[in-house]
Amino acid sequence: MHAITKYQAENLSKQDSPYAIHHGFLGRKGGVSTGLYHGLNVGLGSDDDRGTIIANRKMAADSIIADAVLHSVHQIHSNIAVIADDTTLSDNRPQADALVTNQPNILLGILTADCVPILFADASAGVIGAAHAGWKGAITGVSDSTIEKMERLGAKRDTISCAIGPCIAQKSYEVDAAFFERFMDDDSANEHFFKAGKTGHYQFDIEAYVASRLAKAGITNIACLGQDTYSQEDTFYSYRRSCHKGEEGYGRQISIIGMTHNQVAS
Repeated sequence: MHAITKYQAENLSKQDSPYAIHHGFLGRKGGVSTGLYHGLNVGLGSDDDRGTIIANRKMAADSIIADAVLHSVHQIHSNIAVIADDTTLSDNRPQADALVTNQPNILLGILTADCVPILFADASAGVIGAAHAGWKGAITGVSDSTIEKMERLGAKRDTISCAIGPCIAQKSYEVDAAFFERFMDDDSANEHFFKAGKTGHYQFDIEAYVASRLAKAGITNIACLGQDTYSQEDTFYSYRRSCHKGEEGYGRQISIIGMTHNQVAS
């Protein structure tokens, strides 16, 4: 078993406030899953052994804040965001694709396997969020919903920092003409996020699209990690890669954020 790989964004890690932000975009390295799911598979919807998945989720959570409770949702590719409370625990997950909280010492987790994980933090207000943005959630505004829910808890758009984690890269994300037209119908400026591919197909830059949505919503502090889940088989799970290889299932990685009171803050 390898050590857990944890990618971090500097704009979330270094915030001078009463709250310390703890986060990580975790890959597949580490964990106790074997066979097809080998590594840190945290997907409760996969056919991996459930006890193994729970053990992986515990290991993942402890790598961010030891012994903190992990909250997650049953992701449905929507624009729905919820406030994390006792109903968002692993065994009782509401159908949604983002969650926010103003409570220290709990963790928010989002699962991905090519889709875009977004972590949000307003350390000055003590409000954090996490969102899963597949193309459906991205175009219907899951990032906007997350920001709005954070504002209800006291966050301000001009002090929210966002980080976009590992996701499928443009070079790996081929889409058809109908997909392209849906984005063009929504906003003709979306042409910027597509490159021509083989006849009748395009390459979509979903990372840049999500970053643009965040910027349009008024977020000025945005980091993109630029990691391609599809092309790095030893590092990340990928739904599209598993489909292309004809595999019977695929694992999921997790992105987690939490906060604690900053002992050194004045």
